[in-house]
Amino acid sequence: MKGHTNWVRAVAFHPAGKILASGGEDHVVRLWSVETGQELFTLEGHGSWIRALAFHPDGTLLASAGDDHTIRLWQVESGRCLATLEGHTGRVRGIAISPDGKLIASGSEDQTVRLWQVSTRRCLSTLFGHTDRVRSIAFRPDGVVLASAGDDQTVRLWNVASGQCLKVMREHSNRIRSVSFSSDGLVLASGSDDGTIKLWGEQTGRCLTTLMSERPYEGMDITGVTGLTEAQQVALRALGAIGSA
Repeated sequence: MKGHTNWVRAVAFHPAGKILASGGEDHVVRLWSVETGQELFTLEGHGSWIRALAFHPDGTLLASAGDDHTIRLWQVESGRCLATLEGHTGRVRGIAISPDGKLIASGSEDQTVRLWQVSTRRCLSTLFGHTDRVRSIAFRPDGVVLASAGDDQTVRLWNVASGQCLKVMREHSNRIRSVSFSSDGLVLASGSDDGTIKLWGEQTGRCLTTLMSERPYEGMDITGVTGLTEAQQVALRALGAIGSA
């Protein structure tokens, strides 16, 4: 599927699986036929990079968001922009639509999460607590709880109805780029620049396990090795080596 003129930052499948949406640094959203690879629509209106896409559960709407601080709602059938949601004061990094299709959640570099009503296009609440940019958000499958995460190295769970922060999970040692619930809602996964994926018990907020692939020099002891510069030692330790030359 060719057509974008710059990096593609986000993709999303239509619920029926026959349409793929893509968006990126060329400021447009493109809708594609999965079966033929043909472009169906080019959706223009964003003034900057597009970073997140989400289809409404009934397949009639597509939400897009990005660096122009807005969320746009598009009619899938016609490609027409139905509404522009404004309120964030920073780039919007993540969006999600609730399982019942009534709410849109957005996370931004302004350190907030916002909940929007789909029917009225109004912002219902702004959730404060993160101390750095929010990069990813996800609804629990029942729609009662929302997870958010970002550069403050925390995962936060929110009660959607009240906006109350239920739990703050702090075990990552670098920014968190993605969160996702299991299909039964009992486990939350988070992926971080610390090189790990952590699985959390949603009820307890405790880390159940940490997944990490073995690095190229995992466990190699460089203690006493000669001929290595300080920069080379730092690079080797980042790739799993231990000790100091």
